[in-house]
Amino acid sequence: MAEPRKKPPAPRPQQPAGSSPRPAGATPGKAVAPRTSAGEVGAPAVPQYESLIPKSSGVRALLAPVGGFGVTLSNMFRKTVTEQYPRETVPTKPRYHGRHQLNRYADGLEKCIGCELCAWACPADAIYVEASDNTPDAQFSPGERFGSVYQINYLRCIFCGLCIEACPTRALTMTNEFELAGPSRAGMIYEKDDLLAPLREGMLAAPHPMVEGTTDTEYYRGEVTGPTEAQRAWVREHRPDDPTLPEGAGVTAAEQVGPTAAVMAQNVAAAHRQGGVR
Repeated sequence: MAEPRKKPPAPRPQQPAGSSPRPAGATPGKAVAPRTSAGEVGAPAVPQYESLIPKSSGVRALLAPVGGFGVTLSNMFRKTVTEQYPRETVPTKPRYHGRHQLNRYADGLEKCIGCELCAWACPADAIYVEASDNTPDAQFSPGERFGSVYQINYLRCIFCGLCIEACPTRALTMTNEFELAGPSRAGMIYEKDDLLAPLREGMLAAPHPMVEGTTDTEYYRGEVTGPTEAQRAWVREHRPDDPTLPEGAGVTAAEQVGPTAAVMAQNVAAAHRQGGVR
């Protein structure tokens, strides 16, 4: 049996053109008053800016542009000071950022622990570090590791000092040495031997054991003030001809300048001699 057909819905009355849409819930066929527009929300009124600096007037306002060049004009009439370098070497300021230096503790052990934080902090990627483990027969620094390879490329270095700020043991500092001149590009790369600080009187050349009964904490706090007799005995046993021993030739004989630093020192000395000839 066929289902009865459903009646189609009655068509809605079309809205006259130009009339406003009927609000929801309004009765069909009933006139509705159009909604009035409230207008857009205006921006809050901002008070006009008034400067707290009193405005100049008269002659002062006329000379105000010239006052901005006061420092420049005052230096134009001063005597020019020219440093006669390299004939005359003027000392640098105490906090001048010059060549780097790897420092030592009071007993001669190296402060660098090979953490590579200086290499990570360098914005010019001028530092390269490789770390190795300390052993009982080769203790170069307090703790577990030391910097076995340390290089600084002075063709890249911008002497910003971020590397020394990142060093946790104050192993890396900057000296006042600014005369850097190499014969080649490879001659501008300083190795660890070129950067190590010179041994001071009383120090023992590394490697040698730490002060007995101490850890790296005592070293970092500065509680180690020099080598002990046990350390000297260890050096006598393993390196009887070490010049840093009390009976040795002294720290001056133990100093071995790195090859790059030695060549650079010769170039600087030659430049001074050439500059001294008029």
